[in-house]
Amino acid sequence: MAPRLILHPQQFAITINRLCHQLIETHDNFSESVIIGLQPRGVLLARRIHKTLNTILPGHSISLGELDVTFYRDDFRRRDLIANRTQIDFVIEDKNVILVDDVLYTGRTIRAGLDAMMAFGRPKDVELLVLIDRRFSRNLPIQAKYIGRTVDTIASEKIKVDWKEAGGEDHVWLMTQE
Repeated sequence: MAPRLILHPQQFAITINRLCHQLIETHDNFSESVIIGLQPRGVLLARRIHKTLNTILPGHSISLGELDVTFYRDDFRRRDLIANRTQIDFVIEDKNVILVDDVLYTGRTIRAGLDAMMAFGRPKDVELLVLIDRRFSRNLPIQAKYIGRTVDTIASEKIKVDWKEAGGEDHVWLMTQE
């Protein structure tokens, strides 16, 4: 089966913009909130969200961090994983944390992210923002508060997110795994 386009570049931009406005409705000026992207692909989304928020809310300081969850994954020893960089140069203690990833599938990466994040303090609240929610495929009871698009998939399908920052164009594809 040929790949099916889920989001083209204009829809992609509209989705990012909508997610940012939803965040503003909840977090106002972000004085008590921080954004943390999960390495590797959640960081691309978190950076885009951060950039768009700074355009919408000029003059506000919005904290952005990057969190590597490699060593917190339950499949760490079973897969060839490459550790990435963690960069959180702010305090998350008693802050509202917006955890960001590109695709929510089984929930296992998010669980690892929650575990890794606790090494940096105890947040007041944690919310999840994802670009794509692959509904009906959870292994853990995790759900996002902010969702760009919900896609119903079966096990043999995969979501592929292309980013202009990674040398392509902004697209989301539904692919069939062979």
